Parts: sequence; structure tokens; C-alpha cells
Amino acid sequence: MRVVFMGTPDFSVPALDALVAAGHELCCVYTQPPRPAGRGKKDRPSPVHLRAEALGIPVRHPARLRDPVDQAEFAALQADVAVVVAYGLILPQPVLDAPRLGCLNIHASLLPRWRGAAPIHRAIMAGDTETGVCIMQMEAGLDTGPVLLRLSLPISPQDTTGALHDRLSALGAAGITQALSQLDSLAPDPQPDVGVTYAEKIDKAEAQVDWTRSAVEIDRQIRGLSPFPGAWTMAGDTRIKLLSSRVVAGSGAPGAVLQGLTIACGDGAVEILRAQRPGKKAAEAEIFLNGFALPTHLGG
Repeated sequence: MRVVFMGTPDFSVPALDALVAAGHELCCVYTQPPRPAGRGKKDRPSPVHLRAEALGIPVRHPARLRDPVDQAEFAALQADVAVVVAYGLILPQPVLDAPRLGCLNIHASLLPRWRGAAPIHRAIMAGDTETGVCIMQMEAGLDTGPVLLRLSLPISPQDTTGALHDRLSALGAAGITQALSQLDSLAPDPQPDVGVTYAEKIDKAEAQVDWTRSAVEIDRQIRGLSPFPGAWTMAGDTRIKLLSSRVVAGSGAPGAVLQGLTIACGDGAVEILRAQRPGKKAAEAEIFLNGFALPTHLGG
């Protein structure tokens, strides 16, 4: 098929590679404009932008798609289908209508659960035991379109958002190539009205750990916010980022350091398996504690 690809972050890159490997004609890639990044705050192209250039695919990065000129240029590509994955811009109706077969979205949840911006984070933070990807026909609503294909996978008690992100990215790449190969035989399945949840964008204010909460909740928070933005707590005057954890037996005053990096919570305890100090690399607990005097209590 003649395909327009629309995506921006690392999550989108495997799908782009899979479409190329499957023999589709990638006529253009749309991505977010370069953004200031790094210490020098120089404009940096998105991961999709860089990959498309390496593959020799033309790249466009309009700031938005509401300008009739941009919409006309999109329609002039005469694509069979647009594949959209974590693009980051709302598609106006003229863009949705332009490809012959419409626009297909790779969404990292089992819709209608976790519509919206942060489905991977929210699934872990809510304690879900299963997630997946949906290949969905796009319409004007937020992740409301009918689903063509569902692929699921389990969430383990050790999963972080980073680990789950990589598995779902690969699953989405496999899913979109399968969907395009079977498009004539896939029946659109309208989403039910029941079971709808929204994955609100992660607010950095959610990242501070409140040790009075239960160990189960804190463990989900740590794993769900790892690696970004990273759950954190104060260790004396040092703000430390908590990147991996598990629930363990133990009790004490909330925030009390019981042993090593095992911390008492409002109910139970969590063992911090990986952490990071400012200006240092993330490290396993034993290495993290070398040369760092942990206080007897964590928190503000």
C-alpha cells in the first residue's frame, strides 16, 4: 500500500521499520517539529524524524494540521492509508478523510480502557494485569474509533513502564503489518460504552512518594513512573529517584528505613531495587548504597 506514517517518539519507530520491511510504499513521514533538547537546548529532531531520514523517506513536521495549505499537501500524497502512532497532534477531519482507506491508529491499551495520553503508565499504576495494543480506525473523538485488531499481553508484578513500553512497541509493529495484510477481512468492532477509562497525561506532581500510602500503591507508583518522570523521595537533603521496586514483608513508621533500601509504608513495605542520585547514573540498590549514608527515615 501507499502509506503516510505519522509518529514522533521512540515508541513509533518499530512500526515504521515494520511497514518498510513489509514492502509498503512509505510516501511521507509526518512528525513533531524539532524541539530544544540537551544542555545546549539545540533543536533536536524526533526519533521518527531521524529514522525516516536514515531510510530515505521524505519528512514533514508542521506545527499543526489546521492550515488548509497543509491539509491540501497531505491530500495530494494520495495515500491508501495513514498509520498513526504517538504522533502528538490532533488530526482534523479533512486529514482523517484524505487517505483512501482512512487513518489507522496503533494505541497501547485494550480499548476502551485507557483512552488518552499515558495508557502504559496508567495501566501499571492502576494494577492492571493485562494490556495490549489496538489497531483502530480513527475518527474525530479521542481514541473512540472502532477497533480492527486487538493483541494482548500480561503485565507482570515486576514490569516498569519502560519495560512494558518496549514490548508494546514491538507488538504494535507486528499488529499494524498484520492489520494491513488482512484489511479486507477485518470487521470494525465499535467500542462499548462501558469500561471507558481515560489515561490522563502524567503530572510531575504525581511523582513524589507519600510513604503513608500502602506498599502496593507505592510499588505501582514507582514502577509506573519509571523511567520517566521517575517517582522520588527525599533522603535527608538529597532527592533520590526510585526506579524499580517490589512489595516485601515489613512494618514500621511510614518512611522508616528498615534494612538496606527496604522502606516501611502505611501498610507493608517496599524494597527499592534500583535508584538514582542527582548527577549520578541509576544503580542497583547495593551499588547505590556504596558511599551514600542513607538516613533512618525517607520523605519530607
